[in-house]
Amino acid sequence: MDILQRNGSYPLPEGASEILGVEFSGTISQFSANGSITKQFQIGDRVYGLVLGGAYAEYVVCREELLFKIPDSITYETAASIPEVWLTAVQVVKTVGQLKRCDKFMFHAGASGVGQAAIQIALGEGASKVFCTVGSDMKKEFISSQLLVKGRKQEDLMPINYHNEDFVSVINDVTSSKGVDLIVDPVGQCYFNKNLEALAPGGRLVNMGTMSGGIVENANIGMILYKRLRVEGTTLRARSLEYKVVLKAAFEQDVLPCIIANKYKHIIDKVFDWEDIVSAHDYMESNQSMGKVVVRVTENKQL
Repeated sequence: MDILQRNGSYPLPEGASEILGVEFSGTISQFSANGSITKQFQIGDRVYGLVLGGAYAEYVVCREELLFKIPDSITYETAASIPEVWLTAVQVVKTVGQLKRCDKFMFHAGASGVGQAAIQIALGEGASKVFCTVGSDMKKEFISSQLLVKGRKQEDLMPINYHNEDFVSVINDVTSSKGVDLIVDPVGQCYFNKNLEALAPGGRLVNMGTMSGGIVENANIGMILYKRLRVEGTTLRARSLEYKVVLKAAFEQDVLPCIIANKYKHIIDKVFDWEDIVSAHDYMESNQSMGKVVVRVTENKQL
C-alpha cells in the first residue's frame, strides 16, 4: 500500500493525510483539549495504533478508539507492525471470509505480512487444510518451518511455489478435485479465473488487492453461477471508524492473546532507520521480504 501510494496509484480515502503510513507505535505526548475520551490512556503510555495516514512522521494524531496499549513483552518495533496486518487478516479470514472449522483455505502471497497472519489464524481457527502461494522455494521452507501453529500437523499447511507449481493442480490433487472453501487474494487479475477453478461449490473468493491488475478480461461468470460462488472485495483503510472498532475488539479478544503467548508468530524481516527509507522501499519492491519491514524514527544523521 505504501509503495502504491508513493507511486500515485492508491486512491486515498476521504480525510487521509498525504503522508505515507497507517500504523505506528510510540508514547502518548498529548490529548485533545477535552482530554482522554475513553479514560483508558495516560500521557506517557506506550501505545500502537491505526491511522488513515501520516504514520511516516515524528508525531501522529490517532483516534483513541484505535489505540492499543503495548504489552510489556512486546517491543516498539513489533508493536508498530501489528495493527494493519492483523486487523486485515481478521477481516478477510473471519469477518468477510467467514472461515468455518474444517474449511479448506487458500491465501495468495503467503509470505507477506497479512499472508502470514491469515495463515496462522486459519490454522488456529480449525481450517482442515491451508494452502498458500509464494515466489520461491526459500519462502516455501520459511512458511513450513515458521507458521505451523502448535497442535497442527505439517501436512495441514501446504505452500506452493507459483513459479514451478500450478496451484489449481495442487489443490485438485490434494482435495480429490473438491476444491477449497475460501480463497483470499491480494494479487487480482492474473489469478481471478484460476481462483474460480480452485474453489469448491459454494466457495468464497475475497479479493483484497490488485497487484497484478484490476481488470479481468474473459472473466468466467458462468463458473460463478453454476458453482454458486460468492465473490467479494474488501479493504480496511477506507472503512468507517465504527467498523474498525469492531475489528479491533475481535482482534483483542481472539488473536492478540495468541500473539502474546507466541502461539501465533509476528515476524519482522528487517528494521531500517528512517533516514534509510529509500532502502526500505527498495527492499519491499525486491520481493525478498518474508515478514514486516519496520522503519524506526531516529535522530538525523550529520550530513
